[in-house]
Amino acid sequence: MQHLPFEFDPDLIRRLDRSGPRYTSYPTADRFVEAFGPNVYKSWVAKRNIGGIRRALSLYVHLPFCSTLCFYCACNKIATKDQSKGRRYLDYLLREIDMQSALFGRDRRVEQMHWGGGTPTFYSMSELARLFGVLRTKFDFADDGEYSIEVDPRTVDVSDVAALREMGFNRISLGVQDFDPEVQKAVNRVQSESQTLAVIEAARREGFQSVNVDLIYGLPKQNLLTFNRTLARVIAANPDRIAIYNYAHMPARFKPQRRIQEADLPTPDTKLKLLGLATQRLGDAGYVYIGMDHFARAEDSLAVAQREGRLHRNFQGYSTHAECDLVGLGVSSIGQIGPTYSQNHRELDVYYDSIDRGQLPIARGMELTADDLARRAVIQSLMCNFAVSKQNIEISYLFVFNDYFKMELRELDALAQAGLVELDEHWITVTPKGRMLVRNVCMVFDAYLRKVQELSKFSRVI
Repeated sequence: MQHLPFEFDPDLIRRLDRSGPRYTSYPTADRFVEAFGPNVYKSWVAKRNIGGIRRALSLYVHLPFCSTLCFYCACNKIATKDQSKGRRYLDYLLREIDMQSALFGRDRRVEQMHWGGGTPTFYSMSELARLFGVLRTKFDFADDGEYSIEVDPRTVDVSDVAALREMGFNRISLGVQDFDPEVQKAVNRVQSESQTLAVIEAARREGFQSVNVDLIYGLPKQNLLTFNRTLARVIAANPDRIAIYNYAHMPARFKPQRRIQEADLPTPDTKLKLLGLATQRLGDAGYVYIGMDHFARAEDSLAVAQREGRLHRNFQGYSTHAECDLVGLGVSSIGQIGPTYSQNHRELDVYYDSIDRGQLPIARGMELTADDLARRAVIQSLMCNFAVSKQNIEISYLFVFNDYFKMELRELDALAQAGLVELDEHWITVTPKGRMLVRNVCMVFDAYLRKVQELSKFSRVI
């Protein structure tokens, strides 16, 4: 089976670009409620042990510290050079791991893990090894699992990459954003090309299965000429995956972005051309468009999973492990157990206080309704496969698709006339030129977006 075709249509994007969620979950995290607390979470974890089915686990570990502040960043992070703050956090994180692992009894098989931040490599290799070692004693890690870590190339050297591989990581993700010196200065992230390439080469040498590089388009001082040079250098390094994120300038929500001069930002037209350039260069280099900012080599596991209909999307983005429950560890982390979502406290002092009281640091979450689950399945299928089988949804959720989604199908007619989707008796299919705007299609099925004013919470689609 060949990979899904993809076309970049600037006129269509210009006409239909709007604000909307990124759908790393449905319902989105802004729908979580404080009524879902530690006790509700525990009850759902206990239900995992009922019956003969054993779902494997995926772990997400949030390490929020960075030694410098990148002005574009919208992550939950803490900029500090005080290593003692990091050590204190690690002590509390280990206590949370104790509390979480105890809930799962003997049902602790882990097939996937990701460490994000912040910058996990804010910590020394010995501290990271200690954390990984504790996780190994508390959970049962599969030999063939996927274990990834985000790395800031400015904070590691070749020996550190070897140490990460020795710990058990087999996938690595590098933040690059842009190689141009003027762009780097404008966002306060000065990072040499040689630093980045040294980490990629070391990861290959040490046997990492996959190397991912993150880029951002729409940053201050970016233009077509300089971004083309960055793309050329990244493609020459031959990473397995490349993510190209849209810079959403929302200084009212994210304080560091107030340090960016709005006059330095590319115009909307230039920004669209930057994205078009990236999709063309990556396509010409043999990368497959997975969806939602992500490109991968045709032989990469994400591309293979998409071709085989096994691709999944969760809070870390695209994944090959749809069958896993997700345990979020650390401040602000999000988990998913059965038909529930949960999120830890976002503020460090509240997170610490909860653990000091012997309480899981869960701040909020939600139990999904039957309607949520059905809509989530439709949105997942659109995000991952660019198509929905009406029959599959009907069999799984026991309703007649065309009756249940009568209003949504009327809205899809307008998108079909615009060229985003094709509709027939059995399928909803996103067209090759509609794939860049798949979020628009998903929003039709989002029951929580019926109030137009709510769209202002989100970044633009492109």
